[in-house]
Amino acid sequence: MPVSSTADDQTADDVDGAALPINELFYSLQGEGKLTGTPSVFVRTSGCNLRCWFCDSYHTSWEPTHGTMSIDDILEEIQSHGDADHVVLTGGEPLIHDKAVTLLERLDDLGYHTTVETNGTIHRDAPIDLASISPKLASSTPTAEKDPKGDGEWADRHEDRRTDFDALGALVDDYDTQLKFVVTGPDDLPEIESLLADIRSTAASRIPDSDVLLMPEGTTRDELDARRNEVADLAMEYGYRYTPRLHVDLWNDAPET
Repeated sequence: MPVSSTADDQTADDVDGAALPINELFYSLQGEGKLTGTPSVFVRTSGCNLRCWFCDSYHTSWEPTHGTMSIDDILEEIQSHGDADHVVLTGGEPLIHDKAVTLLERLDDLGYHTTVETNGTIHRDAPIDLASISPKLASSTPTAEKDPKGDGEWADRHEDRRTDFDALGALVDDYDTQLKFVVTGPDDLPEIESLLADIRSTAASRIPDSDVLLMPEGTTRDELDARRNEVADLAMEYGYRYTPRLHVDLWNDAPET
């Protein structure tokens, strides 16, 4: 059930205190990462502190839409999907919203497994079963040539904000994690290696290569077709895991997938 939101850089303090800005809420299969193929309810918040030019949820970041849902209404909708015991909180960047913690606490009380999809720039103290962290690389920056909406006005802000090693280290130490990198091509791998070295030096917890996932950039089947074999080869070369984008393979770029 898609709804909309006014959220942009705002936190939950900017909207109704009992509500979250929600872009869409739907039941599907987890398309990425360790839990690929798992039936899950997706709660997609609106609003983000970054602006990746290739964002696959454009209406949560570049052009956020205009609706909110109360925590109680979100839980009621989740519970209507009786066969699902996994919930994915995603965005945008869900952890910019204070009320995301309230939702996660309520979901934990109800016994749901929760995955939080985050860019790794914000740490929250919340019951999270899997922190799916996607640190953003330089190739994500919306330069003037790649900006989907303007002439690169967001480039400097995005570049300044896209990496926070304190937050990344805290997320890795506090939660079961996967580090999922969106790969546009082989030139991304030196930066991935450097980022991993810095995260490993910051976090107290060990990060095995099996928790590092490479995912081809692309929001349509044709775009994935152009990159998936190359990224799979890079995963084998560097010893990391490859993750598909199952929902794109199944449903292309349809909403609510």
